[in-house]
Amino acid sequence: MITRNDNGYEVDTDVDRIDVDLVHHWLSTDTFWAEGRSRDTVARSIRASENFGLYDSGGALVGYARVVTDLATFAWLCDVYIAPDHRGKGLGTWLAVVIRDHLEPFKLKRVLLSTLDAHGVYAKVGFVPFPDPFKLMILDQAG
Repeated sequence: MITRNDNGYEVDTDVDRIDVDLVHHWLSTDTFWAEGRSRDTVARSIRASENFGLYDSGGALVGYARVVTDLATFAWLCDVYIAPDHRGKGLGTWLAVVIRDHLEPFKLKRVLLSTLDAHGVYAKVGFVPFPDPFKLMILDQAG
């Protein structure tokens, strides 16, 4: 699936088009949630997810996101990244809209995400705070 906007950007779900080395670099060096993540882990996560590459008019990868889902009941939007030179253009919001619209036909019961500082971006797309965060639990295996 390819979706284009009026500014020459496109979102493509073709996993073969994803530059794994670039995504690994972005995530492992320029994010707080995946700092130090190994290339192998990034590659495995890409293979096991729905992927959304964001490309400029020249075809260069300038953003990325993935969704972990069963395409029946649940999805987790994660690893959303926009390259620094392309930030401030509404691309993060547009990418989230494309992903939301891509998932809509599956009528999932829940689409979740976790964000430290981008609540406003995701609110524009329809995300709201979890109604009862005390129902959520985590299996902490990092410690």
